[in-house]
Amino acid sequence: MEIYKHKVQYYETDKMQITHHSNYIRFMEEARTDFLEKIGWSYSKMESMGLISPVVSVDVNYKKSTTYDDIISITVKIKELSMAKIKFEYEMRVDENIVCLATSVHCFVDENGRPISVKKACPELFDLLSSLVENN
Repeated sequence: MEIYKHKVQYYETDKMQITHHSNYIRFMEEARTDFLEKIGWSYSKMESMGLISPVVSVDVNYKKSTTYDDIISITVKIKELSMAKIKFEYEMRVDENIVCLATSVHCFVDENGRPISVKKACPELFDLLSSLVENN
């Protein structure tokens, strides 16, 4: 899968010109959205089918600071998948340096917020996601 790239903008930095920590969660969302679009299952497509995937948890480990104009390369992988949840893993690098390692867990719900089985609601999506799970 192609690596997502994000160029740190000035407004994403603090007074010390370091990327504010909260932005990394936004970068994760950008990269995850890009990943899903590239596999043919954008959030818009899922939502049009009545499938919503809200965030359940986020874990972020900051390794090095980034600053204005840095280009962060973000690799997204699916680490776990069940009928009810999916776990994504993110590795963020500037050049060869790891700057952030993170995960996000999402559940699957219907339009009314009720938990659903993605395997039953959308077997085609479940099969594709299953084929992309990386267990290393």
